[in-house]
Amino acid sequence: MSKQYRINEFAQRIGRATSTIRRWEREGKLTAKRLPSGQRYFDESDVRAILGGAPNKRLTVVYCRVSSHGQKDNLQSQVAAMEQYCLGAGIAVDEWIKEVGGGMNFKRKQFLGLLDRIERGEIARVLVAHKDRLVRFGFDLLEHLAHEQGCELVVANHESLSPEQEMVEDLLAIVHSFSCRLYGMGKYKKQIKDDYPKSREPKELLS
Repeated sequence: MSKQYRINEFAQRIGRATSTIRRWEREGKLTAKRLPSGQRYFDESDVRAILGGAPNKRLTVVYCRVSSHGQKDNLQSQVAAMEQYCLGAGIAVDEWIKEVGGGMNFKRKQFLGLLDRIERGEIARVLVAHKDRLVRFGFDLLEHLAHEQGCELVVANHESLSPEQEMVEDLLAIVHSFSCRLYGMGKYKKQIKDDYPKSREPKELLS
């Protein structure tokens, strides 16, 4: 999580007076974020913006994804639908990212690259057709982390672009993952029994 600064801490962090920060807020040069309690704070994205660590232009990116190469037609349909959405909303897109990979795979190359760029303060807005285009689970956490870096996640919410078949594949992946773990645990128990034939049952050793 990005470090949070109260106004006096932020002023000290960037080498300015607290009164200067308040003036910048009044002028609209800075906008404080707020905790659920209502307390105002700034973070590292604000530090980069003031000290010049962020690029001159922060990008608007559209991210489109399908789970397998057999769904490339669906990927093109997704891109076309997002083009219409952005055109209708008057959104100028700087970059389009198209990726093939499972929604539960957090090691997707382009997905990780996008997260790195959000962390560096390079991305102002990411648009997706549906939450599960980014991740199947944990979207709220991802949205929170992006928000901490001043990046907005926009969900067009095209339900038709979230194929049921992909959900089935992801559920099968979950079952497969747990099956492998259970199989591995069974082999581990057998190895203990072979190594220590006179000891207690493996279940007791692992409890």
